Amino acid sequence: MIELGKIQTLEVIKTTDFGVYLSSDSKDKVLLPKNQVENGTKIGDKIKVFIYKDSEDRPIATAKMPALTLGELAVLKVIEVSSIGAFLDWGLTKDLLLPFKEQTERVHENDQILVSLYIDKSERLCATMKVYDYLETNSSYHPGDKVIGIVYEVLDEFGAFVAVDNQYSALVPNKELFRTLKPGDSIEARVTSVREDGKLNLSLREKVYVQMGSDASLILDSLKEHNGFLPYNDKTDPEIIKKEFGLSKNAFKRAIGKLFKEKEITILDDGIKLN
Repeated sequence: MIELGKIQTLEVIKTTDFGVYLSSDSKDKVLLPKNQVENGTKIGDKIKVFIYKDSEDRPIATAKMPALTLGELAVLKVIEVSSIGAFLDWGLTKDLLLPFKEQTERVHENDQILVSLYIDKSERLCATMKVYDYLETNSSYHPGDKVIGIVYEVLDEFGAFVAVDNQYSALVPNKELFRTLKPGDSIEARVTSVREDGKLNLSLREKVYVQMGSDASLILDSLKEHNGFLPYNDKTDPEIIKKEFGLSKNAFKRAIGKLFKEKEITILDDGIKLN
């Protein structure tokens, strides 16, 4: 059986002036164009090909291997945005369509985005950014491990959904989001927990005792840039702290507490100042 969107090894059953016909069982056949047929190819030879559809929506074989096959995941570059969606470079002559309805956020030319490959209702191969159901939950990561992932969706009620290693399901919860993320962003994160279903919870920050020093340095640098005074202290609204420093209120309080104990700063009623 010849399967759309998959790599298969098929047998040459007929040669023509414009290519060779391939089949797996002599019932279905598909054309491999002449420009991809090696010299000396004959009936009975086996050829490894990928099956997709040409510009006229006919199944066709190619000896070129695409960046992804049916159900797989890959990061692809947006090369054009049209009235029907975006077109992605996946290594074949015919670009891959990412319909608007399959975009978790509008993409732009030159964006690098994580997608999977599926067959739409019209029996055509298309890309989707909705990759949640394609991700695995059997990683070997443990709390404290550092991971690399790519953001594929951001939802206000949950946080940023991430594909770790382009393979495993993970989430940066809202409480850990202290900077703006968008689909296509590559991140380095720390595993904070592994849920019962195997999905990973992530943080963009280090463990408290490690991160506190970094946060304190951030605040010191900001103080030096503002003539030794900042109008923020432990009574400042959390949203203002998040906007100004990208820190949670607790992280900010820990950092200025550290600086105070080390006699680097004085905490005033209206802010903090360098000693």
